[in-house]
Amino acid sequence: MDISIGAFVGAFIGVLILGLVAGFFLSRWFFKRELQKNPPINEKMIRAMFTQMGRKPSEAQVRAVMNSMKRNG
Repeated sequence: MDISIGAFVGAFIGVLILGLVAGFFLSRWFFKRELQKNPPINEKMIRAMFTQMGRKPSEAQVRAVMNSMKRNG
């Protein structure tokens, strides 16, 4: 069985590109699923963090922290 070097390189590059595309979509699907299972920080978590630091957060402080996280993340 003889295969030319050009055909081998072409097949190798094709398989590599196909693997990269499949890996991208698979990793995106896993990432979305993990975000649904474990959502990012929410207001309840911010209130708990303030309470652990010994402070009673006001609603304005909680909203400010949420807004800063949305801007940075």
